[in-house]
Order: sequence, then C-alpha cells, then structure tokens
Amino acid sequence: QVRLVESGGGLVQAGGSLRLSCAAAGSIFSINGMGWYRQAPGKQRELVAVMSSAGSTIYADSVKGRFTVSRDNAKNLLYLQMNNLNAEDTAVYYCNYRMAGKDYWGQGTQVTVSS
Repeated sequence: QVRLVESGGGLVQAGGSLRLSCAAAGSIFSINGMGWYRQAPGKQRELVAVMSSAGSTIYADSVKGRFTVSRDNAKNLLYLQMNNLNAEDTAVYYCNYRMAGKDYWGQGTQVTVSS
C-alpha cells in the first residue's frame, strides 16, 4: 500500500510562486519515476514535470524555465517549485509515483492563480 499526500497549494497572484510537496508513505520500491500532473476544469489531466529514477527530468513546454521538480529520497519527498505563475497554471495538481509499472496518485492540491 502506497499513500501520496500533496500539500502547498493555494491562491496566489500572477507572477507569484508556490512550492508543492508530495509525501510518500508505505511500501516504496522499484520506482520507475515520479512527477507532477495537473487538471484544469473541463480539461484532461496533463503532465507538468516528471523525474526518472536516475534523476533525468521532462517538463511540459508551458512550464519550462518556470517550474522545477526535485526530490529528497531520504525523506520520500517530491517537490514542485513553481515561479512566475499565471492564470493558465490554475488547476488541481497531482503527485504521481510509478512503481513496478503501476501508477499511484495523490488526492491533489488546488492551485489558483489570480490575474
């Protein structure tokens, strides 16, 4: 059993910053990758940033240069630093772990950017 809990969302003005955290608990093993996805109202869930077990990263074009994904392996924490936020970043952000080919998701944290 794996549990992922996101935190750090909230309301921020355009141009501001937020840092999301994802705490993983339970049986963590055979990690293929981890990352962040988001879903805006009326839209499909989309990739924001992912990191492989080796540490390589992939970012959505819309967040490149503004968002940074990082992790603390010792504490089983995953972060998403979000800078220069804009209204298009408003969404529910989900933490994802892929382990042994299976996806695990957190409950999501709301990020709202006011323009």
